[in-house]
Amino acid sequence: MNSKAYKVIFMALGIVTLGFMIYKLGFHEILGNIEKTGIWFLPIIGSWLVIYGLNALAFRQIIQEPALPESDLPFSTVLRLTITGYAINYVTPFVALGGEPYRIMELKKFMGIHKATSSVLLYGMMHVFSHIVFWVLSILLILAVLPMESTMVIGCVVGFIAGILIILWFLSIYKKGFTVNTFLLLQKLPFVKKFAANFLKEKSESLHEVDDQIRMLYEQRKPRFLMALFYEILARVVTCAEIYFTAVAIGLDMTVSQALIISSASSLFANIIFFFPMQLGVREGGLALALRSVGLPAETGIFIGIIMRIREIVWIIFGFILMRVSKR
Repeated sequence: MNSKAYKVIFMALGIVTLGFMIYKLGFHEILGNIEKTGIWFLPIIGSWLVIYGLNALAFRQIIQEPALPESDLPFSTVLRLTITGYAINYVTPFVALGGEPYRIMELKKFMGIHKATSSVLLYGMMHVFSHIVFWVLSILLILAVLPMESTMVIGCVVGFIAGILIILWFLSIYKKGFTVNTFLLLQKLPFVKKFAANFLKEKSESLHEVDDQIRMLYEQRKPRFLMALFYEILARVVTCAEIYFTAVAIGLDMTVSQALIISSASSLFANIIFFFPMQLGVREGGLALALRSVGLPAETGIFIGIIMRIREIVWIIFGFILMRVSKR
């Protein structure tokens, strides 16, 4: 499928999904909630420009290689791909199964399919890796800030240890590669082993090249690896601003540390159940549980969740406008 056809399909999917979301929320309900947040709606929307900017900085760190002048893309181009990619991800049934191929097709115009594929894969890995690191750091914050019973402390300790093990597993992937080992594993599974074996045989050179790029980022381009991780973790921290600004708008007495905990806990819950378009119904449940854990009324999670959905609608529209402009 070429880039133009891909854009048309996801433009149509985006319009349908947006229409469904606006219908479910209700146009008057959307306007009423925007009015309720007042002037704070602008920093709520604006905070995500900062987040996407940090995501783009991390993505650009991964894309750029001194030995490849064609990889020195302007920040504006990377930011556009970041915003449009996430806009597509919001409207696809399975998170990240739409935006990533789109980014690859756009990047390959500049640097070829192998470099484009490895760059997008590496950024996707970094995005997930930063989530794990952020959740581990959040557990430390929870232990330091919240008064908890012994059972909750044990649960946090278990979660912290699990997080550290996952981080170590990610580091082993960065050292050894990912794609070849994945298809070697798939060859041992029923139903897919024949396909995996044929694909590995046909694309062996390409898969090894992608794995080389993964290893090079961690071993030979360590400063860029660390900077990309820093930008992504900072982006995770900034996501709490949306929750904090919404709480201020409705007069809820919330601290910044509580906003960080709520952001971390709700995102963890939403990412565990990742297969709903725009995480329908999942986010509100995660927000309610997180709010209750820090001693705030759980029912305010519904309002915060609605504001977050309105923010997503705004950025999805902007993302598809950027896609349309780039098509022209």
